[in-house]
Amino acid sequence: MGDAPESDFRKAMRTLASAVSIVSTAHDNRRFGMTATAVCSLSMQPPTLLVCVNQSTSLHNPLLNAGRFCINILHADQDELARTFGQKGIEDRFASGNWQVDDRGVPFVADAQASVFCTVEETYGHRTHSIVVGAVYRAAVREAVHPLLYQDGRYTVGLAEGVDWVIPIGH
Repeated sequence: MGDAPESDFRKAMRTLASAVSIVSTAHDNRRFGMTATAVCSLSMQPPTLLVCVNQSTSLHNPLLNAGRFCINILHADQDELARTFGQKGIEDRFASGNWQVDDRGVPFVADAQASVFCTVEETYGHRTHSIVVGAVYRAAVREAVHPLLYQDGRYTVGLAEGVDWVIPIGH
């Protein structure tokens, strides 16, 4: 192990494969979204999840103020959409992808691997981030499971049925 815990921690986290999601919300007639890998199921009863959001992102305050959001778990063929929402300086990120709005005004990716709709139940501040606990009010799941993953600084595809390997799809 090295002497720099932050550097070693970063290297260790690069080995952790994570599903790629876009967190989306709407507030004051504007849509906000960002690519995220820090999403986790928290409880099945009642259905609850958490997402970690950097407090400096344009999504942070609108998400908390709106009180509603969607975790759009991306399908393996949506790596460009993940890149678009992961970059700064893009004027209208929502010009990319197949976006729709639910009956509560929350934007979602209609052809995502899964879309999990939540209300903000609790938030916890921790240093540069907020941990947002979402109470699930609806979920939609695509039949064929083939998620987009992020590992070692690049997007990869998850395991398809009958396949036992992972393919890197860009950097």
